[in-house]
Amino acid sequence: MQKALFLYNPAAGRGRIARNVGGIVDIFSENGWELTPEKIDFGRNPFDAHPDIRMVVAAGGDGTVNEVANGIAGYANAAMTCIPIGTGNDFLKNFGADYEKFLDAENLWNGETQALDLIDCSGRYCLTIACSGIDARIAESVHKFSANPHLSGRGSYLVSVAANGIFGRIGRHWTVWLDEERIEDDFALVSMCNGRYYGGGSTPVPEARMNDGVLHTVLVKNISKLRFARLFPDYSAGNHEKLPKDVVRFSTAKVVRIHSDDGDIVTCLDGECSHSHDVTLRLADKKLNFFGPAGCDPNATAR
Repeated sequence: MQKALFLYNPAAGRGRIARNVGGIVDIFSENGWELTPEKIDFGRNPFDAHPDIRMVVAAGGDGTVNEVANGIAGYANAAMTCIPIGTGNDFLKNFGADYEKFLDAENLWNGETQALDLIDCSGRYCLTIACSGIDARIAESVHKFSANPHLSGRGSYLVSVAANGIFGRIGRHWTVWLDEERIEDDFALVSMCNGRYYGGGSTPVPEARMNDGVLHTVLVKNISKLRFARLFPDYSAGNHEKLPKDVVRFSTAKVVRIHSDDGDIVTCLDGECSHSHDVTLRLADKKLNFFGPAGCDPNATAR
C-alpha cells in the first residue's frame, strides 16, 4: 500500500475540508493508499515528522499549496497534488478545464508526475506569480478585510482596491535590476510570472509556461490613478499590444532585483505577503514534482 500525507488547512472553505477528512481518507484507502491526515503547520517541513512518506496531498487554497511546495521542493523522490478548497485557487487555473477533476479525490493519482519550475524569491519559492507593488498591497489588504464577517470575498477585494488604489498612493520609488540593467524610477508594480494567474484570475502574461525554464517579468511605471484604472483591464487580460510601451515593459531577465530606500516593498508569493527593502527573483535551482488527474496539463490555458 502506497503511503501519502494528507495536509489540510482547517480554515479553508469555511471548514468544509475539516468536516470531510474521514471520507477522503476512505476514498484513498479503497484505492490502495494509506493516507495520514494532519492539519498543516505553516513553517514546518512536513517530512520532518514523517520521514518515511514522500507523497503529499494538500487541501486548501494557494497559500496551503505554496507552503507544501516550499517543504518538498527539490526532493527527487517526493511529489504532491492538491484538492482546491480556497477562494482563489489560482495555481490550478493553469490546468484549464481539468481544474474540476482535482475536486474529486478519486482522480488525483491517475496521471503522470510532472516537474514544475519555481520562482526563487530571496530564498522562498513561488509556483505562479511573485508580485511587488500595488497588486501585492491589495492582496495583503484583502487578507485583513476578509476577517470582517460583514464582507464577502468580493467585498473584501473591492474595499482593498479602494483603500490602496483610490485613497492610497499607487507608485513607489525603487531601483530595479533586470540582470545587469539598472532602472531607477517610480513603479506601480513589478511581477515575475511562472504561471498565468493571480489575484483571482488576472493573467498578465498568458504565454507563461510552468515547465519551460523561462520566467516573464512585467514592470509597470507609476501613472495617475485614472490612467492606471483605464490600463488595468488590458494588463489583467494580458493584452500586451494595447499597453503603452513607455509605461509597461516585459522582460525575460534571469535575475530581477528590487531595492527601496524609503519604505518596505510588499511582495506577494502565491497570495502570501511579506515585507522587505530588497527582493531578488530568479528561476529556482529546485523543481516541484506534481501529479494529478490523467492528462492534466499545467500549460493548458497558455497562449
